[in-house]
This record gives sequence, C-alpha cells and structure tokens, in this order.
Amino acid sequence: MTIFKKIIDKEVPADIVFEDDKCLAFRDVNPQAPTHVLVIPKKEIASLATAADEDSHLLGHLLSVTRRLAGELGLENGFRVVINSGAEGGQTVDHLHLHLIGGRGLNWPPG
Repeated sequence: MTIFKKIIDKEVPADIVFEDDKCLAFRDVNPQAPTHVLVIPKKEIASLATAADEDSHLLGHLLSVTRRLAGELGLENGFRVVINSGAEGGQTVDHLHLHLIGGRGLNWPPG
C-alpha cells in the first residue's frame, strides 16, 4: 500500500485542497515552489505508463481538476503540470500523481 493510498483512506493526514469521488488533491510535503499540489486518482494506477485506455476519462478529469485548482490557487500568471512516470522519469511513489507547481518563475529544462 502506498502513502497516497493511505492518504486517500485518511490513515495519514494531508493538507487536502480538493476531493471528489474520483480524486484527491493535497499540498506536497516537500514543495518545489510556493504552490505545489499533488492531484491523485482514488483508483490505484501505478503510473501513467500503466494506465489503461479505459482510464482516459479519469485522466481527463485529473487534468480538469488541476486546471480548476490552478485558478483557485491564484496561479493566473502561469503554472506547470508534471507527471513523472517510472524510476528514470523521477517517479518516487507508485501511484499516478500530477504535480501542480507555480507561484514563481519556472525554468526550462526542468532538471
């Protein structure tokens, strides 16, 4: 069981900023910018690479929620959405998650 599943199940506390029947969004405990929120599906999907075609509506929902949160969190000057997939992609928790990052200028390439 991943730490994200424990957050979904309310076994581990998190600073939750959004929740519906499909996903949960909470502030990252190791923020890389003034605003750094993780948006995760409640369905256990290990990574974007392992998502199934039938998950396309859920993936779209995650992006929609991320877009709405960016507005609600005051990121009108811009933001970045990152999905790390697999070890070489920088994924450290085997549960799909979108990083919503903003509140400062972001450089490219990202690292």
